[in-house]
Amino acid sequence: MASTGPTVLSYNNCLLRRSDLALLEGPRWLNDQVIAFAFEYFEYDLFKDFSDDVSFIGPDIAQFIKLSQDAEVGMFLESLNLAFKQLVFLAINDNDSDTSVGGSHWSLLVCSRRDSTFRHYDSSGSFNEHAARQIAMKMQPHVGLEKAHVMFAQEQCTQQENCYDCGLFVICNAEHVCKHHFQGTPLTGAVTQASVTRKRGELKELILQLAAQDDVK
Repeated sequence: MASTGPTVLSYNNCLLRRSDLALLEGPRWLNDQVIAFAFEYFEYDLFKDFSDDVSFIGPDIAQFIKLSQDAEVGMFLESLNLAFKQLVFLAINDNDSDTSVGGSHWSLLVCSRRDSTFRHYDSSGSFNEHAARQIAMKMQPHVGLEKAHVMFAQEQCTQQENCYDCGLFVICNAEHVCKHHFQGTPLTGAVTQASVTRKRGELKELILQLAAQDDVK
C-alpha cells in the first residue's frame, strides 16, 4: 500500500505520511511503513540500551532477503554485523512478488543465538511458515549459527480474532519478546487481542508526539 498525503513524521530512515497514520485510526491492515517505524523506534529508542545485542529488520529488507539470490543477501547483510547480535527480529510478509507491493498477512521471525533457533510467531496459525522458513535458511549463514545446529520453531502465540490485526501482532510480539529476553518480563499472556487493539491508539499517539517534538526543534 503506497503512502500518500502530507508528511506527518520523518524518523531516522522512516517517513510516515497522513495515509499511514490513518491506518491506525480504524480497523485496517498495517502497511510496510507503519511496521518499519515501530521497528526503528524499538531499535533507536525503546531498546537502545541493548543496541549491541539486538537488530530489527523491517519489511522491505525481509522481503529482499526472501526473494534475492544468496550472494546478494550475503553482501547486503555483511554490514549489519548480525553474527554478533543475540536477537534478530524480522517482519515477514507472504507476498512472493519482487515487483509489486502486496501480500495478505504479516508474521514475526526471531533469530535467537542463545539457543540457535529461528522462532516464528504467526497470529494466523502457520499461514506464513513457508515464507519464514525461506528467510531463515537464507539468514542462517549470516547470523553466526552453524547450520547443523540451527532449529526452526513454530511458536504458540495469541491468534488474531479478525482479518486486519496481523501487523499489530508483529509489533506487539516483537516488543514483548525483546522485553522478555533483556528485561526478564513474563512472555506468556503478554500479548492479547485487547492489548493489540490498544496498540493502535498507542502507536498513533507516539507518532503524533514525535511529530510535535520535531515541530518545536
